[in-house]
Amino acid sequence: MITGGLGFIGSNLAKRLVDLGGQVTVVDSLVPEYGGNLYNVDGFRDRLRINISDVRDRYSMQYLVEGQDYLFNLAGQTSHMDSMEDPDTDLEINCRAQLSILEICRHHNPRIKIVFASTRQIYGKPDYLPVDEAHPSRPTDVNGINKMAGEWYHILYSNVYGLRACALRLTNTIGPRMRIKDARQTFLGVWIRCLLERKPFEVWGGDQLRDFTYVDDVVEACLMSAASEETNGQVFNLGSCEVISLKDLAEMLVEVNGEGQYTVRAFPPDRKRIDIGDYYADFSRIRSVVQWEPTVSLRNGLANTIAYYREHGAHYV
Repeated sequence: MITGGLGFIGSNLAKRLVDLGGQVTVVDSLVPEYGGNLYNVDGFRDRLRINISDVRDRYSMQYLVEGQDYLFNLAGQTSHMDSMEDPDTDLEINCRAQLSILEICRHHNPRIKIVFASTRQIYGKPDYLPVDEAHPSRPTDVNGINKMAGEWYHILYSNVYGLRACALRLTNTIGPRMRIKDARQTFLGVWIRCLLERKPFEVWGGDQLRDFTYVDDVVEACLMSAASEETNGQVFNLGSCEVISLKDLAEMLVEVNGEGQYTVRAFPPDRKRIDIGDYYADFSRIRSVVQWEPTVSLRNGLANTIAYYREHGAHYV
């Protein structure tokens, strides 16, 4: 079962699982702001069980969780700005609903294995680089605080109740099926949309260092974490072997696309307040436990992403 299964990462994970012969249930609210898109499962929709439901609905979640072997818990409100403007909704989805799901699993399916999608945003502005899992957690926005609470509910229930759960702290994930209509999921989506529409895009700041993980590598991390008992009760960073400034990323994106323009400007004040500066991860823990490491280069990941939207972009804008 995949919550958020019609979203970016969830749909890519669903495709991988059905290709492996899995019996997959995807659960998604299809709330327009949160990234779910039925087109994300085009071509393999008939191999899935799809349930349009909200993780805040305890009764439907109880029905859906029963009998499942694995739960990939990917549903969430991802916009940092939305979390600041509507903190109550972010609390309901990223925190309270997570506790409810864990209670349902504890009482109705205690043998299930859960992989929770957390975020590097919980670290806040780094004290040192690369950031490892021992780094202090100091979120800079409401989204980061609620995601941190949701993550630690999973770890608590693993440690106290023996519910097999782990958390993956994702960095900037890119690839086919990501949201490009706005910046609620990632700024890179907006850049790609502008390129497709032959419009210039904006780079805010430009000197910030980041790492990016291609979605296929994230999917493999989910599968490897789910299959291992050594991950229970643990949190893991995902990351990349490549670190790049946003300005250099813009240059690479234009080069891969074959054309395009961008402008560099100062951060808008509302964004600057929650910007974390430089960030890139130390992912040695997950590499040592399940031997995961990224395999798709940033350049190839960008090329694959642009090629996908050249063909399918009309379904995402």
